[in-house]
Amino acid sequence: MAKRDYYEVLGVDKSASANDIKKAYRKLAIQYHPDKNPGDKEAEEKFKEAAEAYSVLSDPDKKARYDQFGHEGLGGAAGGGFSGAGMDMNDIFSMFGDIFGGRGGFGGFGGFGGSSAGPQKFRGSDQRVKVKLTLQEIASGVTKKFKLKKYVKCTHCGGTGAEGNATETCPDCNGTGRVVRTQQSFFGMMRSEVACPRCNGEGKIIKNKCPHCNGDGIVMGEEVVEVQIPAGVVEGMQLSMRGKGNAGKRNGINGDLLILVEEEQHPTLIRDENDLIFNLLLDIPTAALGGFAEIPTIEGKAKVTIDPGTQPGKVLRLRGKGLPSLNGYGKGDIVVNVSVYIPETLSKDEKKAIEKFRESDNFRPGESIKEKIFRRFRNFFD
Repeated sequence: MAKRDYYEVLGVDKSASANDIKKAYRKLAIQYHPDKNPGDKEAEEKFKEAAEAYSVLSDPDKKARYDQFGHEGLGGAAGGGFSGAGMDMNDIFSMFGDIFGGRGGFGGFGGFGGSSAGPQKFRGSDQRVKVKLTLQEIASGVTKKFKLKKYVKCTHCGGTGAEGNATETCPDCNGTGRVVRTQQSFFGMMRSEVACPRCNGEGKIIKNKCPHCNGDGIVMGEEVVEVQIPAGVVEGMQLSMRGKGNAGKRNGINGDLLILVEEEQHPTLIRDENDLIFNLLLDIPTAALGGFAEIPTIEGKAKVTIDPGTQPGKVLRLRGKGLPSLNGYGKGDIVVNVSVYIPETLSKDEKKAIEKFRESDNFRPGESIKEKIFRRFRNFFD
């Protein structure tokens, strides 16, 4: 199951301050705290989810990476080493002692009452694009530009959806977007807070709709978006640029731009995670006598020495010539698999030359050589 957006989990905007993020997490932690919801597995998972979101958004470094690339940009660093259902409660209490008043129990929170939820805001839908990258672009990172057709804020009404920006505070909820309902239940009279039906939770009512956007506050437009693709991305990875999707109705929250990574096939190199594989085909004289061979790399070419008597199945490595890790932890290698070309047809003179070696013991593989070559092929397929 895909992770939810961390801002959505905490119920805050991307522009929220560190203090607002902390307050939002504290509110959820109180709501779903195990002491308040004993035996409730759903509340426990929401408690953990909120803690994971806070662990990222409260860390400026992680927050910056998350804002640009979403969950993929964290590279497993979400939650400071824990995630989702695998999170341990003791980890949460120890990591966020300031939130819990230095203790794990619910009593450490102090007073709690009511809801601080404000007026609701519409969220725009996400935009999706595909980007096809060469190995060279993946190796170094690259900036791509996209011209997007999407919903943007209506400039005529400033995104309010109202002609002349004329809106009024909803009289039913006094602009809070929430109303309290009381109803009879088995346990007696129950009070619950719900979205105001008159203003749909927005807290404002439009007097006259803007004729350009019909009261939605958004119109179809175009925008050129510049996306920085980090080095080391892989086929199928989805990056996220927050706030670059469709605009939300009536000055709501913008959706995200989701970028799906595709790789262009390299003419000679095959990718295996951060390693690059090259199949080197030697002629018989070079394999027998030794020499040099050119190996393609991301930067150009590299010359390698071929030892005399090089056998098919031998593996050479060019250390650090592969692709960088997305998290910045070193580079992979270029792995060279050696094969030897055997001609399919021979001229009369070529046959005579080779016939001279048929009876030579040196040209017959011994048991040790057979075992060595077999082991290499077995290791390759393993």
